[in-house]
Amino acid sequence: MRKKYPCKSLLFISAFFLLFAVASCKKDNSNGNKVATPTTANPTKLALIETDSSIYKLLLINIKNIGTQTYNNQLIFDTGSGGMVIDANGIIPASMITSSGFNFTGDSTVVNGITITSQASMVAYGANTSTTDRVYGNLAYASVTIGDQNGNVVIKRLPFLLYYKAINGQGVQYSPHQYDTFGVSDEYDITFANNAFITSPFSYFEPGTGLTKGFKMAVLSASNFSYLGNSVAGAITLGLTSSDLSSASGFVMNQLTYYAGDGYAPVIPTSITYNNKSFTTDAIFDTGTEPYSYIEDPTGPTTATLLPSKTPVSLATHSGFNYTYTTSDADNLTYVENPKTSGGTVSILSLEFFLNNEYLLDYTNHRLGLKNN
Repeated sequence: MRKKYPCKSLLFISAFFLLFAVASCKKDNSNGNKVATPTTANPTKLALIETDSSIYKLLLINIKNIGTQTYNNQLIFDTGSGGMVIDANGIIPASMITSSGFNFTGDSTVVNGITITSQASMVAYGANTSTTDRVYGNLAYASVTIGDQNGNVVIKRLPFLLYYKAINGQGVQYSPHQYDTFGVSDEYDITFANNAFITSPFSYFEPGTGLTKGFKMAVLSASNFSYLGNSVAGAITLGLTSSDLSSASGFVMNQLTYYAGDGYAPVIPTSITYNNKSFTTDAIFDTGTEPYSYIEDPTGPTTATLLPSKTPVSLATHSGFNYTYTTSDADNLTYVENPKTSGGTVSILSLEFFLNNEYLLDYTNHRLGLKNN
């Protein structure tokens, strides 16, 4: 989702699911005693659903249960934001939902196994200041089952934004579940009073002995995108091994910066070149943005301009990752904007980046890995 990034200050427990490994034994030659050696847990595989409306592609992840409610619906899988954001319609009684908030008294209430607090907030998404959508809701907690028959995990007490309305820049309310989002970045997408916040649901999952909190994402196959959607088993590997995090893995690691109140946004210092013009910008790799990428050129046109077909664009992160693509009439569509007029400072690489590259997030060490494929 193209969340608003107007500046470095962004707009916007623990899990009880444990993997118990069988201990192996080895002989201690010094005294003959056997010492238990923990067995490294296996990473968990989750599916992603690849859909294509013929206008734009979309990447989804399945949610089976929220609280005591069977849900079995899909949320947008979004590397550009952090936290689960989901519409209350169909999850709690309609009588509790109004255009100005939830209808209950006190600090919190429990409905269908979901704890809804009185703490309210808003998250904004948009391409620029004139096209900003806003989503309003409350901090909630529930047991959530993520995944489908191809693999799933349970987060026993997941904080998320349960929203009651989403409106566009003209104040028109969107239909229910328009902005249901599963943000996996290491940032605090929405903060509340008393230091409460929501961030990636994956960061609340304990992967097991010998694994690091985080996930890696396989290259998306363009042939899997279809109108009805294809569930691709094993697209996400949850829990990182030492091999995943080693230099031999091929991932180029980028250390993320901590911003007070915002966490570790997946924003990387980058140099971009197009039309023989080079400049430095912060960049984000965003599965939730499609079909356009956005280059924030400090000397660019004051009105967003689509690059002509066959324009080569190259990107080099300061950590040494390189990526090149060429625009066409149908693919790699790219707008150039001037941050002074667009209201944004972060260049955004769209979902098409993930068709040729691998992606990794290490929540423990706050690093983002990129890998050419």
